[in-house]
Amino acid sequence: MNRPVPLPLEAPETSFVTSGGALVRRTVLASGVRVLTEAVPSVHSTSIGYWVGVGSRDERAGQFGSTHFLEHLLFKGTTERSALDIAVAFDSVGGEHNAATAKEYTCYYARVRDTDVPMAVGVIGDMVTNSTLETSAFDIERGVILEELAMAADDPADVAGEAFFAATFDGHALGRPIGGTPESIREVQRDEVMAHYAEHYEPNGIVVTAAGAVDHDQFCALVAAVFDGAAAASPLARRAAQPAADPVESSLRVVHRPTEQVSMLRGSQGLDLRDDRRPVLSVLNAVLGGGMSSRLFQEVRERRGLAYAVSSFAPAYLDNGAFGVYAGCAPDNVAGVIDIIDGEFARMADDGITDGELRRAKGQIEGALTLSLEDSDARMTRLGRAELGTGEFTDLATALERVDRVTAADVLDLSRDLLTRPTVTAVVGDVQRERLAVALGIDG
Repeated sequence: MNRPVPLPLEAPETSFVTSGGALVRRTVLASGVRVLTEAVPSVHSTSIGYWVGVGSRDERAGQFGSTHFLEHLLFKGTTERSALDIAVAFDSVGGEHNAATAKEYTCYYARVRDTDVPMAVGVIGDMVTNSTLETSAFDIERGVILEELAMAADDPADVAGEAFFAATFDGHALGRPIGGTPESIREVQRDEVMAHYAEHYEPNGIVVTAAGAVDHDQFCALVAAVFDGAAAASPLARRAAQPAADPVESSLRVVHRPTEQVSMLRGSQGLDLRDDRRPVLSVLNAVLGGGMSSRLFQEVRERRGLAYAVSSFAPAYLDNGAFGVYAGCAPDNVAGVIDIIDGEFARMADDGITDGELRRAKGQIEGALTLSLEDSDARMTRLGRAELGTGEFTDLATALERVDRVTAADVLDLSRDLLTRPTVTAVVGDVQRERLAVALGIDG
């Protein structure tokens, strides 16, 4: 396989064998539910996921935080099961179950022995389709979510991350916090969350994936039983690209906290999910801050001892992305670390990378990609993101080939675009904004 496999919504059946010999099959049920499986030989567990193409960016005014709120509520009971019944079902078989809310999707997932797949499909399916969202559970879970937000607010790295994304996507839905704010959670009404549930959890918007010890036909029958009685429908169209966020303007956001260490992020907007340069960005990221041999790790930590943690990151969304660097350091070292980051940005944009760095980065990326697929959770997640995101399945061999084609000239070109953009800096800790602004030469 040397190219991505398209997953057209109108195709009722699709199947192919991956470069590693695993069989991937996809079936669109009459209800519009899409089912994808990847059978992995010689394993005795299965990872399953129920995916809904709704995230925090899809919330309207009055609903902010409701996607994450809903994720919590679906564990609180259905017309058939109590919250305790749901917990006992998985604990009794040693299984794992949880959920995750992101900016563009929500996933309810589990990992169980192959013999327990019918239970997992039925229980999570019941949660997704038959949750009662009772008033008492709503009021209790509001308190739980407020505690979760309070826990995040006590983590300087989380606070810095939210400040960075709010500035990077200023005025855009991608800049809102996934979990909402304490104010929005206190204000959101049960009717709004129920409306959010009714709007986005229709069967034809749901994708169910499984990887590991799974028989596709049997799995489809289990999923079809969950949606028995649902009206016939075509799959919901995939997310369309929205107007991009305005270009970043240089800014400095400082949240003063009496902490021993400062958490800091510095960067800008990056590449979206469909950008052909993402393999190039992977190499750039690896060289700049992707490991212990990266430039920033070596310069900031190993040579100067200015930070314990320093790394770069590059999240992507359908119509936008971000790129930046995280560092945790003493308050007196913030300006110095930022100066090093800017120096490495400039050096890469001026001179690019060496042939040795290119080889190491490719080896790092290709090894990490290969090792990640030893995990059935990663394979299950790959299916869900492919179906909801780009609408095509990228095989390991294709991904490796794309990375292998990256040249030093490609990295130089991308560096001159990405690393010369205006930068956003978010700092949380015992730092005074005015003093830091002066040290960085920022007006205002």
